[in-house]
Amino acid sequence: PRGTGKTSVARILAHEINKLPYDGDDSHLDIIEIDAASNNGVDDIRSLREKARVAPASAKYKIYIIDEVHMLSKPAFNALLKTLEEPPAHVIFILATTDADKLPDTILSRVQQYYFRPISTNIITKHLMDIAKKEGFAIEESAARLIAEQSRGGFRDSISLLDQLSSLASKKEPLTETQVGASLGLSDQSLIQRLLKAYDETDRKTVLDILRELEEQGADPHTTANQLLGLLRQRLVTHPSDVSLISQLIEVTKHPHPDLKLLTALLSQSKATKPTPRLASQVEEPKVTYATAKARSTPQKPKELTKELPQEAERDKSLEKPEPTPKKKPVKTEMPVELNWQTFVSSAKEVSMGLFSLLSKCEYVYNNGELTLYAGTHFAKKMLDDAKNRPLISQVLESSQGGDIPVTITADHKPPSDENIAAVAAMMGGGEEVNLEELA
Repeated sequence: PRGTGKTSVARILAHEINKLPYDGDDSHLDIIEIDAASNNGVDDIRSLREKARVAPASAKYKIYIIDEVHMLSKPAFNALLKTLEEPPAHVIFILATTDADKLPDTILSRVQQYYFRPISTNIITKHLMDIAKKEGFAIEESAARLIAEQSRGGFRDSISLLDQLSSLASKKEPLTETQVGASLGLSDQSLIQRLLKAYDETDRKTVLDILRELEEQGADPHTTANQLLGLLRQRLVTHPSDVSLISQLIEVTKHPHPDLKLLTALLSQSKATKPTPRLASQVEEPKVTYATAKARSTPQKPKELTKELPQEAERDKSLEKPEPTPKKKPVKTEMPVELNWQTFVSSAKEVSMGLFSLLSKCEYVYNNGELTLYAGTHFAKKMLDDAKNRPLISQVLESSQGGDIPVTITADHKPPSDENIAAVAAMMGGGEEVNLEELA
């Protein structure tokens, strides 16, 4: 990751190898830094190879630090490879990169690799508080944490942000979370929390009102989605059903119309977050509900005839073979079983993580006792429809919903419902449905 100290560690290591003191800004004739982003041609590497043959001026080793080495061209890598295969005894190369996957395997196989990880938010927050104290201005801990979260684990970015925002603070008035959020183009956190609360309560009107308010404030849909993802991530352990919404919000950042995608994600997903009272009672007492339905659908036996029939001649009972006991067939209810999507997906997680992952990305329509799964891609449909997952879907539906539900799987996307169309029209300031065939 960027801003985690790769180049700084390379400088410290170079000075330690040569047993030289290092004070942060020290430079040495035998420690050469090269920016591969601007010196990425084969001629630059050939020039480096020629200079590497010269012995160090005063230190034991001549050390080359090549930063952002993944920016080198393919011919440049080939030229560097020859030097890495047979380096001069007095030369050491230290390569730094933020994208090791772009390095050729021939290079990776000839170097020792050390991976840097993003710095935790707590460590960055504490570090920013210490810097502010030394610089003579105050900052709220929540504001420092917000800066740390926006830096995404990078020390350099967090320090740069703090430096830019330090002009807003003073010794008496600390830098607040609201000031930091406004400077970074973030929406008011309390407004985002209200939006999430309205989603949890299936309050569509409040969701639309808050989204309209955010739009009037000029909030970026990508930023709003990222702020919602941050809140959902914090409560994911206690709210596993949020996985479906998280998947929808991640797609907002890739969608050509992020505002509409954010709107439909919050409206369509909120249908399944709060079960109806009737469905909730079925989830709490599935055995009672199923037993009652079974009792209703089981036909009553006819009353026994009181008139005695003439007895047949007695047969030797020992010669009779006992009739096999007929197998009891499951009695299907006449009324369609009501579907609880969240219970179904959660039950699938216990059976197969692969099936759970596929179902979490699906959209669905449940109508008249039949379930239609919209996989969205042909690959996802093929995975759901294979010989392994198809029986598991029926098994999980029967165990979690208390009945047999026919399932249809399609590779299409879910068609927009009337409610979603109305919601989008409301966001766009209203509209009128027009039949193009009639106009023609």
